[in-house]
Amino acid sequence: MNALFQQLRPSLVSLALLLVACCGLYPCAVWGLGQWLFPRQSNGSLIVSEDGTVRGSELLGQSVSSARYFHPRPSAAGDGYDATSSGGSNLGPTSRKLYEAISNRVAAYRLENALKSDPPVPADAVTASASGLDPHISPRNAQLQSARIARTRGISERNLQALILENTETGLNTLFGAPVVNVLKLNRALDKKEDRHSSPGVPRQAVRTESPKGISTP
Repeated sequence: MNALFQQLRPSLVSLALLLVACCGLYPCAVWGLGQWLFPRQSNGSLIVSEDGTVRGSELLGQSVSSARYFHPRPSAAGDGYDATSSGGSNLGPTSRKLYEAISNRVAAYRLENALKSDPPVPADAVTASASGLDPHISPRNAQLQSARIARTRGISERNLQALILENTETGLNTLFGAPVVNVLKLNRALDKKEDRHSSPGVPRQAVRTESPKGISTP
């Protein structure tokens, strides 16, 4: 029995040390450094309104259907932007189902934004991302939606174009890709801009949708 214990002791001691180091010290060290160096990012990059209400995260897209707001790209995660069902459609380029889905989305996008058949529809406007949770769209996608929003809100399309440019992310954020626009941040900037120019005493008719987790947006 003693001989067996002598054989097992090094393995048991190594297991205990690894459990303490990998399941205790390392997670605590990573959590502590994250809270110290990157507290906002470590807690989900949440977007919080002036009244303390959490509106969403910079890292997760949300479903938006109101004509008053910029719309995100399609999502294949559950019923749309469901973080518990993150994933793509897994349909290949030769899939007939994918072809029909994109064709329908192109037609719906043109109708929704009153586009002629000339301007090409951006790929991100009719295809879902691999995660289904992408919070960004291309600047071109946002620009094509600006006419609809200008008509709905009764504001200048030129001002909307300037707002899109202000919220276009470049530089290190897109080091390995093209410039993008965060839809939630753009929609919040849109509401703030309209609030600043609205007449005192006239409430803005805000339209909100519910995300899969119940977080209202914008």
